[in-house]
Amino acid sequence: MTRNAKINTLLLLLVAALAVLPLALGLGDGKEEPFAGADAQAEAAITELRPDYEPWFSPLYEPPSGEVESALFALQAALGAGVLAYYFGVRKGRRQGAAAAAATPATVPAGTPAETPAAES
Repeated sequence: MTRNAKINTLLLLLVAALAVLPLALGLGDGKEEPFAGADAQAEAAITELRPDYEPWFSPLYEPPSGEVESALFALQAALGAGVLAYYFGVRKGRRQGAAAAAATPATVPAGTPAETPAAES
């Protein structure tokens, strides 16, 4: 097994452990929403500390359910990943194109002064 394969396998196992361990250890037991996001937890903490608190802004769009909100968040993440992947792909393609252009010698078309023998002039 090559060094890169070992590193990739280790990273894959680490990601799997990060996904499974919270569920296996029961870290969300006893909570109404066991794995709520930071926004929901912050809102709950603020409401508990200051029940009369009024938010400065209200959301432009309130999704009808948590599932729709999660789907929109996943769509946003996928679009962002696509834009980043496109950007890095274009950069790599430009770099490879520049390297290939530098590696191949420039060809001069036939009949130009650079290729005509000196005796003919």
